[in-house]
Amino acid sequence: MKIKPLHDRVVIERLDESTEQKSSGGIIIPDTAKEKPQRGRVVAVGDGAFNEQGSRNKLDVKVGNEVLFGKYAGNEVKIDGAEYLIMRENEILAIIEK
Repeated sequence: MKIKPLHDRVVIERLDESTEQKSSGGIIIPDTAKEKPQRGRVVAVGDGAFNEQGSRNKLDVKVGNEVLFGKYAGNEVKIDGAEYLIMRENEILAIIEK
């Protein structure tokens, strides 16, 4: 798969967080009721948006960065059977440093 997002957009693959099958009260939670993770890995970045002077603003995120993003951020897309998010860089809340 080769994808190149435009301008200041990034492609993110969601990372599965620890999937608890039961709540603290012992209730089994089905997959459809679980919240989607708000953590992911950047798989592609755009070249950056143009500023008023006509040059591009460099993006802060790079391919391979683990990031946190908002619950409703981005647009979900399916490419070659895998699900990804495409969002603008300003929708990313933080880069996770290890």
